[in-house]
Amino acid sequence: MKPNQRATVYTLLERKTSQREIARITGIDRKTVRSYDKRWQAERSNSPGVATDPVAPAADQTTPPRPPASTLGASASTTSLCEPHRAFIEAQLKLGRNAMAIYQELVDAHGFAGRYNSVKRFVARIRVREPEQFDRLSFLPGEEMQVDYGEGAPTRVPGSDRYRKPRLFVATLRYSRRSFRRVVWKSGQQVWAELHEQAWRYFGGSCRYVVLDNLKEGVLKPDLYEPQLNTVYAATLAHYEVVADPARVRDPNRKGSVENAIGHTQATALKGKRFETIEEQNAYLEHWETKWAASRIHGSERRQVQAMFEEERAHLQPLSVLPMLYFSDEQRTVCDDGCVRVAHCSYAARPAPIGAQVLVRIFERRLEIRDLQTQALLRTHTKAERPGTVVLPNEERVFNPSRETRAILRQADDIGVDAARLCQLLFAIEGRVGQRKLWGIVHLADRYPRQMVNAACAQALDDGLYSYSHVKAITERLVADALRRMDSADPAAQRAAQPTQAHDLIRSPQEYGDLFALASASTTTESTPQGDLFA
Repeated sequence: MKPNQRATVYTLLERKTSQREIARITGIDRKTVRSYDKRWQAERSNSPGVATDPVAPAADQTTPPRPPASTLGASASTTSLCEPHRAFIEAQLKLGRNAMAIYQELVDAHGFAGRYNSVKRFVARIRVREPEQFDRLSFLPGEEMQVDYGEGAPTRVPGSDRYRKPRLFVATLRYSRRSFRRVVWKSGQQVWAELHEQAWRYFGGSCRYVVLDNLKEGVLKPDLYEPQLNTVYAATLAHYEVVADPARVRDPNRKGSVENAIGHTQATALKGKRFETIEEQNAYLEHWETKWAASRIHGSERRQVQAMFEEERAHLQPLSVLPMLYFSDEQRTVCDDGCVRVAHCSYAARPAPIGAQVLVRIFERRLEIRDLQTQALLRTHTKAERPGTVVLPNEERVFNPSRETRAILRQADDIGVDAARLCQLLFAIEGRVGQRKLWGIVHLADRYPRQMVNAACAQALDDGLYSYSHVKAITERLVADALRRMDSADPAAQRAAQPTQAHDLIRSPQEYGDLFALASASTTTESTPQGDLFA
């Protein structure tokens, strides 16, 4: 401090000026004034009555001493008018009432003569504000993982010049706060499950619990006690021996670690960034996580994230050798031949009864037929490679004719004897499952002449090939031959086949014209009286 400032401070201290007032007058910080006050007190104790600072002037002994700052204005007149009603005000504050309500109550019931501002200042002084408390949950290593979606950085949409924000998936281990981050364009039930599997592969093991939000990709029906999970997601968790723990609705604090991880990613890693491809953004996120996010010192734990993750890695559950086999569920009705139709193929569904609804679980190379209510497995089949394949043992085929079978055979009788005989033979060989071939044969009569369809059926019987495709090929060949014969016929015969324009039974156009004129005149005559009524 400069000598003139120090002299000013010493002078004010000798005049019993408070430190607050000295700081206001001189503009010097109160901490500096306090330190010089201690120094001045020490100098006075060493040399009583003598100022050791040569710059400081001698104290004026004739000036009356100033009272201490703590006693200034501390008279009985400064006591709040609300003090006599302290007990009442404190009781009202415990009930949650505000200062205005308390003031009105004091005026009406206690004859309070003060103003509202007096009550407001008194309430602000005695109000006890309880700090907001949060329960900090602690977990064992490898116990819990939290997952959620956020928004990634703008990325160019493939095949266009437009930028759009993809979905940012973040999975955070609760103990170490180590995170896995991926961006995807679209989300779905299988994508959601695949991202979990990628996270566990990235960490080198799975946790025991996973905390998620109630989004549709994971939870079909939110419930506090018995939430209904998506079937693909539930099967993925069961495959890796993980239990889902959906958070309460509108309770993001339960998964605060992943919420903070998403905010940290958006504010630090992706803020102001743009990427040309989704792969470029994923590569950047992995680099940022490894170099910066994992090496940071966590704020509440005061430990490095990577060091905590190395400690947690040994406690993660080992992963299954086989990856998850993803599937899709579809509902099907068991047809009257005892099969269900999937991708233009028929699969045996017994012991499910005919007409029942079943659940068909379709994998990449096989499919399962399950009970719709209990999910019990009924049949398993290898997926057929060719459309139209029938996977049905001979002992399970149904040969008794149904109403649909009788209707087909009646239509075959209308086509011809050979068509009816071929359809009856096909049904005797294949049963109800062959009705699709029968429908194809009888529907050929809608496009081609029945005589040719019947002839094609006769040819198929002679060839010993009882199939719809063979009958269709023969019918198309017969029609093509008939058209070719018509094109190569004699022109005179073609002219003879053309309709004649002159004959004794054909009237002249003049007679038809007279007939039309007579009919028109009679119509006009009948409508005239009615027209006169409206004239």
